[in-house]
Amino acid sequence: MRKPKQSTAVPGPKSHEIFSAEQKNLAPGLQGFALMAQVVMDKGEGSWLTDVDGNEYIDFIGGIGVNGLGHSHPRYVKALQDQVAKLSVGSFTSAARAELVQKVATHTPGAGAAKIDQLQLYSGGSEAVESAMRLAKSYTGKWEFLSLWGGFHGKTLGTMGLLGDAQKTKYGPFAPGMASVPAFPDCYRCPLSLKPDSCSMACVEMFEKSARIATTGAVAAVLVEPCQGTAGNIVPPAGWFKAMKEATQRLGALLIADEMITGFGRTGSYFVSEDFGVVPDIITVGKSFGGGFPVSGVLTTSEIAQAKPWSNPSGSSSSYGGNPLAATAALTTIRVIEDEKLCENSARMGERLLGHFQRFKEKYPFVGEVRGKGLFLAIELVKDRGTKEPVSEARMKQFYRDGVAKGFLAMSYKPCIRFQPALNIDADTLDSGVGILEELFDEMAAKGDWK
Repeated sequence: MRKPKQSTAVPGPKSHEIFSAEQKNLAPGLQGFALMAQVVMDKGEGSWLTDVDGNEYIDFIGGIGVNGLGHSHPRYVKALQDQVAKLSVGSFTSAARAELVQKVATHTPGAGAAKIDQLQLYSGGSEAVESAMRLAKSYTGKWEFLSLWGGFHGKTLGTMGLLGDAQKTKYGPFAPGMASVPAFPDCYRCPLSLKPDSCSMACVEMFEKSARIATTGAVAAVLVEPCQGTAGNIVPPAGWFKAMKEATQRLGALLIADEMITGFGRTGSYFVSEDFGVVPDIITVGKSFGGGFPVSGVLTTSEIAQAKPWSNPSGSSSSYGGNPLAATAALTTIRVIEDEKLCENSARMGERLLGHFQRFKEKYPFVGEVRGKGLFLAIELVKDRGTKEPVSEARMKQFYRDGVAKGFLAMSYKPCIRFQPALNIDADTLDSGVGILEELFDEMAAKGDWK
């Protein structure tokens, strides 16, 4: 079994030199895990990364769900090299874009008039979410939007009013008509202090009551992550998303499923909405959709897509959206997902990884909860299983740095550790990474400083 090779201390001298030089002119606000690691990556292959000092790492971060095909997939590299040599920008129709929109429609949920078969393309997640909101306004003639506590839909001013956490602090006021209301079913830390086997979906009832109080009754759409990512890779109980769809319909609003992180194989299927038995009105996609290239999109039905002014010429377009290079990236990604059966691999490897995590829960008293669907997983670390008090963030930052030093990369700097490895990760690489994680847990248990 291959293990990460460590050539120098981490970060090594070359990483230190380049990182320090960059910090002189790079504005603050970089991803926290990059700032803590201070390593400079040189190349990647599959689920492996190598820094400029020759140190190797197993990548369980995966660009926070972006790197679905792994690093430097040969078919992906070849397709983009060929396309950039021909044509890379422009809004004119390209063969790649024409094939892409047709291919995506073969994997989307729905049938008949409810079939999701219309796609508009963008470059970033927030941009696609804002476009979906404009579309909802165009179709319904309404102007209010709701999201759920813990939800993440972007960091532009047009989406921050829907953030369900403290990241929006000091950025207000936001556009009127936006509210984040209870409650997403984080059953391990239920915001209503209930138990999932006896709560009767009280969170859906709370949502409906909150929606009527927080709005004027002109709700255009409810934005929901079917599985919440930023909040901790939380998978809801069976039946919840279907109940949310019904509640949204009772409000007379559209349901926008934000599948940026769950779409295109992450949870073991093309769309987790369909797994939950739901056909949303609009779906936003990104991350794995482009295989690493910045591609996002808005998916909807033919009827909704005709709404004006969204459907007017230039009404839903973007300077970079759907350019030949971006379309090639997304098209190649879907071809690889199909040909290499990466949805199936995601489900299979996710089950394997969750099995390891279940073993950790039995072995370590500080593992309070393990959860996941496909290669979308999390471990909750706690001081006490009864109170569920999280392990301190200071200890978790040290845990992350210790992992980096051993060649293990995961979002392990907070007491809820998130995992989004490449969809094509193999069993040996997965087990090698789990072995390092177990070493880290053994060290934590021996020191006792998690208490």
